[in-house]
Amino acid sequence: MSSHPHWLPPLWPMSPWSEEVMEALYALFRRDFIDNPALYQGYRVWFFPELDRGKELIFWHLVEREDPPRSGNRLPDFRRCERLPWARAMLDNVGAPEVKAWDYEEGDGDVRTYLWLEALDYVIVMKRYPDGQRRLITAYWVDYESKRRTLRKKWQRRLR
Repeated sequence: MSSHPHWLPPLWPMSPWSEEVMEALYALFRRDFIDNPALYQGYRVWFFPELDRGKELIFWHLVEREDPPRSGNRLPDFRRCERLPWARAMLDNVGAPEVKAWDYEEGDGDVRTYLWLEALDYVIVMKRYPDGQRRLITAYWVDYESKRRTLRKKWQRRLR
């Protein structure tokens, strides 16, 4: 793995796994995105307030993934969990050379903003609104070469 930029927090300890670890991750999420909202280009990074299992739905998108894909069942993804502290750090350091940040028009016409820590395989995805606001959609560890290729293509075809 590439060396961490000085501004990037260490990976969150995930072993041994317990509900207390998940609660600590939720406290981190609350600190970084609710109690002290992040900004992107001067706009608050927001998310829908809907709850699932007593926590904001977006939290689950930051720490879980579908398993198996398209089954609808979500399970903790330790790679996402241990990198959760990186999400806020990337938003706070979006101008750093290690962070690729761009807007891309998806096939459905929505414009998504991507922040990709390419060397460390972590990406944040937000929806861009016409007024410049950004809504957090997800963040995850890129674990397949096909996903890296897709992100590289989106970077090459980004909105200028």
